[in-house]
Amino acid sequence: MDEIGESSIKEQEKLLPIANVGRIMKQILPHNAKVSKEAKETMQECVSEFISFVTSEASDKCRKERRKTVNGDDICFALASLGFDDYAHPITRI
Repeated sequence: MDEIGESSIKEQEKLLPIANVGRIMKQILPHNAKVSKEAKETMQECVSEFISFVTSEASDKCRKERRKTVNGDDICFALASLGFDDYAHPITRI
């Protein structure tokens, strides 16, 4: 396999499966809405980047605390510290 093909495969491994992204989009949108392939691909890239962004922040917190495992509290902390408090609140432990 050439270098271009290998980098394309590695890039795809970083993305959420497009079928899952499309399924979630269809659940949220009105039942008669059409979702283009380009819209699914764009959302796939955005969601994957968002997850990477939040995970990186949570991982930094773990590293500073000399821990090796990211847990749910770390994700909530990362969401809040990045300004996504509205997302962190519903998943915070009571």
